[in-house]
Amino acid sequence: MLASMQSPTMPAPEEIALLEPFERIGLDRIEIVASVTHAEAAAAALAREPVWGFDTESRPTFVAGEASDGPHTVQLATLDRAYVFQLHDPGCRAIAGALLARTGIVKAGFGLHDDKRRITHKLGVEPQDVLDLDTLFRQRGYRRQMGIKAAVAVLFERRYLKSKRAATSNWANRQLTQQQVLYAANDAWAALRVYQALAVTGSFSSAAPAGR
Repeated sequence: MLASMQSPTMPAPEEIALLEPFERIGLDRIEIVASVTHAEAAAAALAREPVWGFDTESRPTFVAGEASDGPHTVQLATLDRAYVFQLHDPGCRAIAGALLARTGIVKAGFGLHDDKRRITHKLGVEPQDVLDLDTLFRQRGYRRQMGIKAAVAVLFERRYLKSKRAATSNWANRQLTQQQVLYAANDAWAALRVYQALAVTGSFSSAAPAGR
């Protein structure tokens, strides 16, 4: 009886390190979206799906007190493709903002509090139907905050690869490296995979987020 009341345990980092790598979405299924025309096409494709994997990237700040001017990219993913929206072009930025403000489509990701705040500040929209996947793991009884690495280890028994070099790179560059593109796209795509796995196992009762 006591065992059934215990919270489920999260794998330790050294345990995760021994797992086989989690699959990634490749460059052939990732689109860099930097123009209005491309953004309109991406928006039309995304609109056909009920759930998107969601994440953003911002250029790191290295000076104490320096405010971030991010996000510099917005990533939205379906199971088939991932879209990395660069936000230099005003028209592309507006379409990305409209997608995030769209109701009726779940945007699922991890650690999205700062992402939402930065989006509101930079894009002037309030993201709607955003679901932080950590809340679903809390419904399962997990007490510690769940990130993408731990979630993939728990659900798939695989090791999610994240490059620290890519994470701290300059996301404000107009020309992103292949490493940056893979990093950004896979954070959104893997979040969607986690969402789908939780849905299949019946870990939550509704596709709608608990809050906005």
